[in-house]
Amino acid sequence: MTKFHKIPDVVIKRLPIYLRYLQQLMERDIDTVSSQQMGEDLNLNPAQIRKDLSIFGDFGVKGMGYRVTDLAEKLISILGLDKQINIALVGVGNLGAALCQYNRYQNTSTKIVALFDGHPAKVGQKIGNLVVYPMEDLPKVVKELNIKMAIITVPAQAAQGVADQLIDSGIKVILNFAPALIQAPPGVKVQNADVTTELQSLAYYL
Repeated sequence: MTKFHKIPDVVIKRLPIYLRYLQQLMERDIDTVSSQQMGEDLNLNPAQIRKDLSIFGDFGVKGMGYRVTDLAEKLISILGLDKQINIALVGVGNLGAALCQYNRYQNTSTKIVALFDGHPAKVGQKIGNLVVYPMEDLPKVVKELNIKMAIITVPAQAAQGVADQLIDSGIKVILNFAPALIQAPPGVKVQNADVTTELQSLAYYL
């Protein structure tokens, strides 16, 4: 489903971390940065950073490190963030509404452009400038707005059914906030964002 499909997920997940860091350096008018400095600031192994980036090309300059703006632009292109990516969000409860409002004010190429909910009372409501659609409108809206990515914020028991509807409508990437394991066919990427398990793992360090 991606042009770098053989690259480990863990590497892909680190790229946005590098990009955000580089953008912060750009805001401070810093022109170059070494992998050593990146490692110290991000609490990562500099050798791992160099290895990650070398998969996609030779971006460093000997004796100088990385040109911040150039590397940021390369990562934007690699991640496919050089164009707007339209997202559908299904489940307009407290979490879904909060994610929608947060995304609305972010200067990012990943934009929530359509909201859906299976509860009749939610249909027709507005969050920001977006109106909540009924689930039966999903295939039509996904096609009209060229949506390829979706966020699921529904109760656990509804998650698989919603995922099936999204996949049938042409969605290729799903970010799942529901506390449920979703089955998806080859060619569809599902990433789980479980706040509870993250907190439970952090408890170990207390």
